[in-house]
Amino acid sequence: MTNVDLHCHSNVSDGRLSPSEVVRRAAARGVDLLALTDHDAIAGLDEAAQMARQLGIDFVHGVEVSVSWRGRTVHVVGLGIVPDDAALDAGLAQVRSGRMRRAEAMAHSLAAAGIRDAFEGALRHADNAEMIGRTHFARHLASIGAVSSVSNAFRHFLVPGKPGYVPHEWAALRDAVRWIRGAAGHAVLAHPGRYGLSGGAMHDLLDEFRAAGGRALEAVTSSHSRDQFRLFDALAHAFGLRVSRGSDFHAPEESADFGSLPEFSPRTAAIWDDWRA
Repeated sequence: MTNVDLHCHSNVSDGRLSPSEVVRRAAARGVDLLALTDHDAIAGLDEAAQMARQLGIDFVHGVEVSVSWRGRTVHVVGLGIVPDDAALDAGLAQVRSGRMRRAEAMAHSLAAAGIRDAFEGALRHADNAEMIGRTHFARHLASIGAVSSVSNAFRHFLVPGKPGYVPHEWAALRDAVRWIRGAAGHAVLAHPGRYGLSGGAMHDLLDEFRAAGGRALEAVTSSHSRDQFRLFDALAHAFGLRVSRGSDFHAPEESADFGSLPEFSPRTAAIWDDWRA
């Protein structure tokens, strides 16, 4: 289990490394079952899969879809997708289409707080301009000394109630799950502990996710504590879901790295069993 990582990002979305570099780093740090799950984009999957074959590690085609649910942004990872599915591709293109407008609005908000030229600065950190987002603004803020680190940017900016935050309407939960399932994939609710939901709201989210055809809950991830590992393992069991595991790697020294997740043996069946059978 410690060598399974089913959630990470390349520079196709908001990671820093190319898809092949992501796979090389994962392999070097002991990962032998990897999924690349870029935000709302699948353009890096062929490159990553080719590198995985060269290095002899198992690779799962993935994506992370941005979803709006009750005024919050949540993320649904799709695992084992067929990358050339037309409906999935069209759905992801629709989700991506609003990113540039939101980025411009974020820059205006930051300018009102005294940080000028943030749009141009964020673009310099986005290898794929179509995927510009909060992480690219966070890197810009860190590079100009407005914050001490990328993670610190999300404490003082870019979150609700702070400069640079702009709400956005992403995909509906049922649509994201439908696109993933239509592409022969399994839908996983990513890092549920990050959403700040009450117990009742979390149950409502899981009810809707399961009813839509959701398959698993990401219990083990870098933003969760051990108590949250146990909590979301138990919730997965209660709702008839499987559990998943992923570092949510974005860049060296900027996020949790491959191989850094602690060991945890879930009581619930694991989604990675589908690729380890």
